[in-house]
Amino acid sequence: MALGWGIVSTGNHPDLKIAPAIAAAEDNNLIAVYSRDQGRAEAFAEKHGANYGCDNLDALLNDSRVDAVFICSPNALHSAQAQRAAAAGKHVLSEKPMATTLDDAVAMVRACRGAGVKLGVGFHLRQHPGHVRAREVIGSGSLGKVTLAQGQWGFGVRGQGPPPRRTGLRQWWDQPDLIGNASTMMGTGVHAVDLLRFLLGQEITQVAAITDGQTESQPLEQLAAMSLRFGDGAIGTVCCGRVLPDSRNDFTIYGSDGRISSQGTLWEARQGSVEIVSETVNESSDYPGEYLGNFVAEIQDFRRAIEDDRQPGATGEDGLRVVEVTLAMVQSARTGRTVRIDPVAV
Repeated sequence: MALGWGIVSTGNHPDLKIAPAIAAAEDNNLIAVYSRDQGRAEAFAEKHGANYGCDNLDALLNDSRVDAVFICSPNALHSAQAQRAAAAGKHVLSEKPMATTLDDAVAMVRACRGAGVKLGVGFHLRQHPGHVRAREVIGSGSLGKVTLAQGQWGFGVRGQGPPPRRTGLRQWWDQPDLIGNASTMMGTGVHAVDLLRFLLGQEITQVAAITDGQTESQPLEQLAAMSLRFGDGAIGTVCCGRVLPDSRNDFTIYGSDGRISSQGTLWEARQGSVEIVSETVNESSDYPGEYLGNFVAEIQDFRRAIEDDRQPGATGEDGLRVVEVTLAMVQSARTGRTVRIDPVAV
């Protein structure tokens, strides 16, 4: 049977990515969409072929045709909405970052676990086939001991500085309390952080961050560079920013026996290339641009996780661990100190 979806929010991301991905994914149907504005909800529903739009979240959650909700609202609202969805027996796929506080992230994991529903997080880079292959090669030991992991996702316009303040529905991106006290880190940095965790299969234990924000005069950064330490001793770097025209948006993993590197794979669309050079594996793969590829795969993976009673590709605990990293990044940028991460048990 097809999985019935409800979308929470009518912003750009669900409009351009999530609703079209649900429509393109086999055996997935968009039943309803929620917005605080009834007119926006109805317009979104009509555009994307949903049964209806509503300005009452309980109406969506009480609809028996809705099996799962995709939460795309402002970051600070994810946790409360996810807990309400879990209480209504709905599976939850939350946009990243999963939450803006540690308590909220833990509450999401525990609420979904207690209700017996799946909790996934929208780290779509895990669905890129080049990234899946890189993880397989690293996990097989073909790179030997991993020593350095690098990731970058940035963008910008030549001749221009930081983008102007947002207006309308996207205004919340410039409000520290709603976005989570970090800007470009929440936009693209969390993806790079999670991708390195995914590729290495290791958790991050220390963070040192330098940004152009996290100050009283500029609370939200537009450029961030982080140094990371992983559990097995590997060092990592992540760069993200909105003032990086022509950024290559790639990753490189160095090991004692080889290297894996990509060009252009850290992006919203599935694209780019991945090269593997080692003592035992040598290959290069190109991935033609596929605008919705990773998002369609994310939707399909979540449906299969429900059907097979397994965890989705990016779990609630994955989301929690990245929340821990982003909180450490903000603390490090504010204080100028390296921050050690003590993972919370859930």
